[in-house]
Amino acid sequence: MENTNLALTLRRFNILSEKDIEAAMACATPKAFKKGEYLIKAGTSCRWLAFINTGILRNYYINAKGKEVSYCLTFPGKFINATSSFITNKPTFENIQAITDAETLFIHKDKYLALVESSLHWRKLAQVLSEQAYVLMEERLLSLQMESAHNRYQRLAQEHPAYLDQVPAKYLASYIGVTTRHFSRLKKNPPA
Repeated sequence: MENTNLALTLRRFNILSEKDIEAAMACATPKAFKKGEYLIKAGTSCRWLAFINTGILRNYYINAKGKEVSYCLTFPGKFINATSSFITNKPTFENIQAITDAETLFIHKDKYLALVESSLHWRKLAQVLSEQAYVLMEERLLSLQMESAHNRYQRLAQEHPAYLDQVPAKYLASYIGVTTRHFSRLKKNPPA
């Protein structure tokens, strides 16, 4: 498994030096997951940050009615972890599952924190990653509360057309907050 995707992604931030990037690549451990395997399950503590080389992952939790709610879909070239657990060291409420075969690079929390402490560049990148995660979650929350199902589907189709081809409908339906049946209707008759 190549670390070059990780290096390319880190370079795109235009924050880290080549030495910083080499340090990250030296800390990264390759891990492959088959479709359906879990990176983490609810009730365990997240002690890692992962970079997705290939594959698609989903974050989901079980709601009060016992139903799975997919709230995040992550594609190659992105970082993923159970963020609140990573920060607090408490057990996570969420599950992260591969919905296709996936190749990842894991950086253990201790190594990640050592990177962050090693340079101002890494501190800046850590801040940028945290800010991006916050903005993404706020956008998701506001979308679910303020937009109609039609608008959420339309936004999904416009911003992430690959999702429609690569992610099972039951996960996409949960992601936009509708039943699978409603999602099928939206897909057959997309809003104008």
